[in-house]
Amino acid sequence: MMEEVCPICNGMNSYIVECPKCGGGMTARGAIQDYYDDYSPYLSKEITQQVDGVAHHCCLHIFFCEKCGADQRVPIKTITM
Repeated sequence: MMEEVCPICNGMNSYIVECPKCGGGMTARGAIQDYYDDYSPYLSKEITQQVDGVAHHCCLHIFFCEKCGADQRVPIKTITM
């Protein structure tokens, strides 16, 4: 059975996003669902996708700029495996 997985959550890719404030490199700090509460990392994707506000085929990640402290939410397209 084919499954959709996030390339960042599963360690297949790493992404660096340019900071919109200072132009520095922003690094991924994890999926947004991991920050909801203590138990949210353990919930099924079907539940967390209903509240993250992105398309079904995306995983919403937080990126952080070490240079200026800005953060940004970036939808990452999932891949089928």
